[in-house]
Amino acid sequence: QVQVVESGGGLVQSGASLRLSCAASGFTLDRFVIGWFRQAPGKEREMVSRISISGSSTHYADWVKGRFTISRDSAKNAVYLQMNSLSPEDTAVYYCAAGPYYSDYVALYDYWGQGTQVTVSS
Repeated sequence: QVQVVESGGGLVQSGASLRLSCAASGFTLDRFVIGWFRQAPGKEREMVSRISISGSSTHYADWVKGRFTISRDSAKNAVYLQMNSLSPEDTAVYYCAAGPYYSDYVALYDYWGQGTQVTVSS
């Protein structure tokens, strides 16, 4: 069974850090582009960051402004999103997704997790 599971979300204060984890069962994350997306209430799902299959290329949304870092751990079949200097505007459900294309487009990702809630209080 193919499954993607996110973890690491929570309630933190403004300025704090969180590390989100993305794990998979039934397939190997190393064979896919991995994207982190987020969706706030009333808003569309948007790309946060993505990492290429090799891990040599990464991309971040402009609003990340150097605060987040995406990385792979092949031995653990996991991808991480280190988030620093969080602000209330970062409050959203964060999703991990796997797909064949190095793209921002939600529709091009085939496998999705259920999401993990990140709430940042002021």
